[in-house]
Amino acid sequence: MKLSRTVRYAVQAAVQLAQSDPAQPVPCSRLAADGQMPERFLLQILRNLVTHGILRSTRGVDGGYVLDKPAEDVSLLELIEAIDGPLTSSEQLEDLASDDPQQQLNAALRDVTEVTCRQLAAIKLTQLLPAPVESGAGL
Repeated sequence: MKLSRTVRYAVQAAVQLAQSDPAQPVPCSRLAADGQMPERFLLQILRNLVTHGILRSTRGVDGGYVLDKPAEDVSLLELIEAIDGPLTSSEQLEDLASDDPQQQLNAALRDVTEVTCRQLAAIKLTQLLPAPVESGAGL
């Protein structure tokens, strides 16, 4: 599965916010700089994530973005669909017979999409966080 650059940036920003102090909003400029993402493009993405209830924004000098819910409650599916819209299989062709190859293909694609959606929904933001570095390793 190939993710758009927009989705990759959304996931990257969400991961950065999951690693941040939830009491301290992170400005878009810092997210962009730390993640090496274009700031104006990222700003559009962050606004979209706010609209979909994934992030919360605050204005002002100390403003920025925070996750609107715990990282363990944010799924990869939710991030993808907030950016690209609902994952769907190809359109149904209602007037074809059930043994028509196109109808069979549509049914197969619908099944694959359902499985993919379940798997993406099971992947939570916390699973995408880097593993903590153990102090004192190798001593």
